[in-house]
Amino acid sequence: MQNIKEIIQKSEQNLQKEFENLEQICLYNQKKVLDAFRENRIAEEHFATVSGYGHDDMGRDAIDKTFARIFRAEKAIVRPHFVSGTHALACALFGNLRHGEKLVSIAGRPYDTMEEVIGLRGNHRASLIGHGVLYEEIPLKDGLFIDFDAIEATIDESVNMVLIQRSRGYSLREPINISMMECIIKIVKSKNPHCICFVDNCYGEFTEMFEPTEVGADLIAGSLIKNPGGGIVEAGGYILGKEEFVEQAAMRLTAPGIAGNGGAMLNQSRLILQGLFMSPSIVKDALKGALLSAKVFAEMGFKTSPKFDELRTDIIQTIEFGTSEPLEKFCRALQASSPVDSYVTPVPDDVPGYDDKLIMAGGSFIEGSTIELSADGPLRMPFVAYMQGGLNYAHIKIAIMNVLKEI
Repeated sequence: MQNIKEIIQKSEQNLQKEFENLEQICLYNQKKVLDAFRENRIAEEHFATVSGYGHDDMGRDAIDKTFARIFRAEKAIVRPHFVSGTHALACALFGNLRHGEKLVSIAGRPYDTMEEVIGLRGNHRASLIGHGVLYEEIPLKDGLFIDFDAIEATIDESVNMVLIQRSRGYSLREPINISMMECIIKIVKSKNPHCICFVDNCYGEFTEMFEPTEVGADLIAGSLIKNPGGGIVEAGGYILGKEEFVEQAAMRLTAPGIAGNGGAMLNQSRLILQGLFMSPSIVKDALKGALLSAKVFAEMGFKTSPKFDELRTDIIQTIEFGTSEPLEKFCRALQASSPVDSYVTPVPDDVPGYDDKLIMAGGSFIEGSTIELSADGPLRMPFVAYMQGGLNYAHIKIAIMNVLKEI
């Protein structure tokens, strides 16, 4: 046990520069959030709930305006009615693409659950392709890196939308940081100024000082049980960006003629606002935990990505085990370190929306919340644990110590 404590302490000493950088990012984003709350005069009346159609919901309107201000967007729709990040993404895609129009994925194959939305597997008739949308992928360079030359060669006037997935998903490709995203968007707009640049922003909010809409993205979407919910929002997602595109997406969530003007908030307004206010600090602690994990497991000889001294643009940390056994041990130890369901033993199983069996760990207060400490991984080579979240650094540190004892 003493040896493990020494490993942790030494790693923390070596991470002081990186920790200080995270504090600066947190401070910048916290001020941005606070300024938006003040400018929109958030008050107790915005916590009140309404019923039925949700007409004249002051809280709903204030939340939309606050999100839009933070992300420097023309309009936002933030709702508990989105059942997941995938649902928000699907509304944005179906709302803004028509029969015969073309979608291009910039970074190869998107996240597993998006494959069914697009129509690469599953219920083809219900998918984008089933509705007549054309689809193309730009392969990664060497299977790992964004191919900027291929983007320039592919985008033309026939492309109506590009999908930019910020996080890596269940792959080992590099995440797309804000600087890279700005470069991608400039290339796309130079080839086709009318092409919609749509960003899957899941796991990325508040990890850097700027968001995709601040570097030219037309539309972004994400989940409230990830970063921007601060670990307390019970359900929901958001879509924000240019007004015309957000309106089209909102009509897929509700109906034409209603868009974002209806929908009772189901007593979630206070939680959404409070979670948003807490989010920059929660994300900072999650990133500190990811840095510690990257450093410690690299010292033990495992391949980690991103490395401890690399730029972070999402909260996901990968640890490559090479075989199934240590991956399963990792997940079991992490589950045993959870505040909820610590006695449960994770086992690989089939999960809707995924091709391979998954092993998942994370006793969270909110089901599926990945801003809370959790880890999962598909049972396929190279057997990678995708670790994310953590509501406070101390918990992540304790969990890492317990994992080290097991593997």
